[in-house]
Formats: sequence, C-alpha cells, structure tokens
Amino acid sequence: MLLSAFSDISVTAWAMAATAAFLMGVSKAGLKGMSIFNVTLMALAFGSRASTGLFIPLLIVGDVFAVVYYNRHTQWKYIIKFIPWMILGILAGVFIGKDLPEREFKWGMVVVIFISLGMLIWWDRRKSKKVPTHWLFSGSMGVLAGICTMIGNLAGAFTNIFFLAMRLPKNEFVGTAAWLFFITNLFKLPFHVFVWKTISADSLLINLRLLPAIGGGLILGVFLVKKINEKNYKRFILIVTAIGAVAILFK
Repeated sequence: MLLSAFSDISVTAWAMAATAAFLMGVSKAGLKGMSIFNVTLMALAFGSRASTGLFIPLLIVGDVFAVVYYNRHTQWKYIIKFIPWMILGILAGVFIGKDLPEREFKWGMVVVIFISLGMLIWWDRRKSKKVPTHWLFSGSMGVLAGICTMIGNLAGAFTNIFFLAMRLPKNEFVGTAAWLFFITNLFKLPFHVFVWKTISADSLLINLRLLPAIGGGLILGVFLVKKINEKNYKRFILIVTAIGAVAILFK
C-alpha cells in the first residue's frame, strides 16, 4: 500500500495501525516484549517496508516519555557497553535492507522474529545465573539488535536477552532500555528519510492520527507495570514474544 494514497487506507488498516500504536505505548511505558506484535500489525496495515518508517516517529514519541519517566533508573554503564555494537548493526542493516524487494523484506522479518523467539526461550531455560562479561556476548547481541531494529524495528528480543542476562531489576531494565532506544531511533531517523525514503509528509500525517492511540497505551502501561512483579514481568516478555511470532504467520 502506498502511503501517498492516504484516502485509500481502509478502516481495517486504521484499526490495526491504531492497535499497534496503542500496544507500542504500553511497551514504551515498561511492558517490554510487545514489539513483534506491534510490527506485525503495522506491516499488515501498510506493508513491511512502509511500516518501518511509520514506526520511527511514533517510537521516538514513546521514547521521550519513557526517558523522562524512568530516567532515574537508567544504568548508563550497560548502554555504553552495548550501543557501539548496536550502531554498527544499524549501519549494516541500512545496506542490507535498502534494495530488498518487499517479499524478501517480509521473509527477513519473519526469520528475525523466530530467531528472536528462540533466543529468548533458550535464555529463559538456562540454569546458569552467571552474568556474561565477555565482549563477544554484548557484541553479538548488539550487532544483531542493530540489524534487526533497522530492517524491522525488531531489536527488542536481543536487547531483552542482554538486559535479562545482566540481571537488571524491572525498573532499571525499563529505564536503561528507554535511553538505549531513544538514542538508536534518533540515529535511524535520517536513514529512513534520505536513504530508504520510508518517512514522508504522508507518513507523518498518519503518525499524527495515531498519536492518541500511543498516548492511551502509555497511560495504561504505567499502571500495569506497577502491578506486575519481577518474576511475572520476565514471563510476560516471553509470552508476548511468542504471540507475536505466531501472528506473523498470518501476514
């Protein structure tokens, strides 16, 4: 679907996009792990490639809220350790995804989703509680997260693995992830505008219409995070990732 055909967007597409924006707001408020489901809904509404550009302004709006609300919990040492690798992955993703046809782009997203799900399940079932310290772990997770966030805004699973591996408590997890994604989404913005050309005046008009949905999600998310304990919070991340992985099959 061409974003320039603004008047041709169906009610169904608007409903899926609004739901994606709402769930994105919930996620940015602290309920991590919902990105796969958000990406699936937005891709169903507007197409795989176009949806990547539609997401960026909405993500940045959510990021601003998250960094303000959770800033006091941020652990900068983990961001400094992780972000150089993630930026390297984003640069690789710019070139990998630039000329991919829509069909290959879509299947690339599918592969990323199932790899992400497998990684999360594998990590959750590991018996060892030791925190990884080798640069190879942060490096591999960071590069994969960067490639996935550029190609399909799907870095969540790999960043979740890294922060879970660091044994971050719930609020520190959310606060640290908030700044990480705020920085990387700003870094991605010019590539979507000037290289992939997935952000335009038309896409920004769609973003404006979706702002109330993301706002509602942010409010609900703050309320829900306060109600979920540490153990159930990690379980929630895995369950929602699994739901998103199944949902992509119907795309």
